[in-house]
Amino acid sequence: MSDEVTINRLGAKGDGIAETASGQVFVPFALPGETVTIERDGTRGRLLDVAMASPERIEPFCPYFGECGGCATQHMREDFYRRWKQDVLNTTLRHARLEQETQPLIDAHGEGRQRVTLHVRFPERGMHVGFMASRSHHVVEIDHCPIVVPSLQREAPRVARVIGERLKASRKPLDIQLTATETGLDVDIRGHGPLNDRKRFELIELAGELDLSRLSLHGDVIVERRPPAIAMHRSSVVPPAGSFLQATKLGEETLARLAVEACDGAKRVADLFSGCGSFALRLAERSEVHAVETDKASMTALDKAARATPNLRRIITEARDLYRRPLLLPELNAFDAVVMDPPRAGAEAQAKQLASSKVPLIVSVSCDTATFARDAAILIAGGYSLERIVPVDQFKYSAHLEVVGILKRAKVKKRR
Repeated sequence: MSDEVTINRLGAKGDGIAETASGQVFVPFALPGETVTIERDGTRGRLLDVAMASPERIEPFCPYFGECGGCATQHMREDFYRRWKQDVLNTTLRHARLEQETQPLIDAHGEGRQRVTLHVRFPERGMHVGFMASRSHHVVEIDHCPIVVPSLQREAPRVARVIGERLKASRKPLDIQLTATETGLDVDIRGHGPLNDRKRFELIELAGELDLSRLSLHGDVIVERRPPAIAMHRSSVVPPAGSFLQATKLGEETLARLAVEACDGAKRVADLFSGCGSFALRLAERSEVHAVETDKASMTALDKAARATPNLRRIITEARDLYRRPLLLPELNAFDAVVMDPPRAGAEAQAKQLASSKVPLIVSVSCDTATFARDAAILIAGGYSLERIVPVDQFKYSAHLEVVGILKRAKVKKRR
């Protein structure tokens, strides 16, 4: 049974929201002011037809948009999209009682995402390769993806399909992560069980046929034909298989630039949740850096890259779980600035320690506006002022947003 509803506004995930007599209905791909026909299931509505379209509606550039769950906003005009994303951030900040005005949204999509994960499933006797449909375990088959870098657009589905063919005998669901590097594709297979010697040898041969730089299974390297190098400023980093990278190259450069500019003049900087060093390797042009990350292999990769890069200041690396063991006051107070870029869960434990510290400057980078606001509120309650908030859009066409916050502690005047 279908219903006709009018869309009143957009939600934080990009869904159109209709106010009806029986409550709110969330309709993906619908825009404010539109009259649409939907198939309703509780509070969700599946868009069937747009009877009266918004002037902000445009034709999506991807043929899979609307089926594939990867993008949510290709139907929005650019200016409208930017206003919506900025409004989502401002609303989140207000809910946390943070009234600081935000800077204009920076578009950091660049050439596209430098990493993609494709799903390979084996229904009955067939094989499906693609992305998951929105809120579903159904795989939408694709032969290209226009929002990734050119080297991944058609090659990623082709490589994933070939690997799926070689591993289909197990019928196990596979997730294949492909990263574009300076030396070719870095591929990590997930979902398959342990390999016997015969299957491992087959995959080594396949890596040669596909000319992969590296092939791994759940981070365990099967073969490295060339080090899969990622350029970070003047350095060349070989990240561990499957380790964290920023979504886009321009996103990484933009976030690092904002952090480095904020830390200008700091002699000692702590880079917390540092990953392989996209901030640390740039900060070390002017400052001594203490980089902390849970993953030991990432610390090893950073250390190796730093040693191979001439004229950097010293970078000290420490493998440490900052959720369980945040840096404490005696450690923090030795730094002139702290940069932290935690996972989506934020850095609540570390923020509580920083709130009591004497660190003059904190650069808080987050891929989740809600946890950014929570952690910033903790720091402000501890005496910091939020000087600047910069939204960085490296997750373009999705509801995700990167945020950079600059927080400073007021100088305490010495008594005469």
